[in-house]
Amino acid sequence: MKPMETKLEIVQNWLPRYTGTKLEDFGKYILLVNFSSYVVEFAEMHNVEIKGYGKAMQTATADGITIINFGMGSPNAATIIDLLTAINPKACLFLGKCGGLRSDKNKVGDLILPISAVRGEGTSDDYFPPEVPALPSFALQKAISTTIRDFQLDYWTGTVYTTNRRVWEHDTEFKNYLKAIRCMAIDMETATLFISAFFNKISAGALLLVSDMPMTPEGVKTSKSDGQVTQDFVNKHLEIGIASLKQLVNNGLTVKHLHF
Repeated sequence: MKPMETKLEIVQNWLPRYTGTKLEDFGKYILLVNFSSYVVEFAEMHNVEIKGYGKAMQTATADGITIINFGMGSPNAATIIDLLTAINPKACLFLGKCGGLRSDKNKVGDLILPISAVRGEGTSDDYFPPEVPALPSFALQKAISTTIRDFQLDYWTGTVYTTNRRVWEHDTEFKNYLKAIRCMAIDMETATLFISAFFNKISAGALLLVSDMPMTPEGVKTSKSDGQVTQDFVNKHLEIGIASLKQLVNNGLTVKHLHF
């Protein structure tokens, strides 16, 4: 077998290896998620099979859209964006859960449409120096905004802080820092996805679901509370994501926010 020397050769080999999905079976519009329940629900909605059982990532595809459970954390976020260069998708939309940081504004179940992300995770430094901002595709965020209103729902907008720390809720100093920088939410993937997508010339956006309010002890996520969030809100979160991408598919709109 010929050695893999280029990035394209590597990702074309690795994307199927990680997902159990052939390159030609991917849609050109991608939904990125952290949880297998989203993939199961997508597959049930469209009566399609789930691929990648036993692999690192699971997928399902319908109507030109492929949903991928890439796992959790900024390294996985960067990895899936790099791997997706194998198929050159037209748009990637991240449907993530986040912690709400502003109890005066948001609550569990709210939607947050981030306009930017703070690069507190470190992984994005492998792509660009720290002064490069982590921004979504404006046109994709606009499509999501329109879809949310079509569902007669509302959303918050603002900045999300992306961290590589999963267990920080006990850290008073860190929480005081989060208050000082006035971010709307915290997660582990958004900034990495925005930066790695920008680096790879892929249009990316995000719609976040507030799953907990971790700034207070009573708001810290538990197995019980997370299960309730999944039961009450995940279906609508997923429906909005699918409808947002279908808006692009059906209208043939471009979501490139910059000329690369």
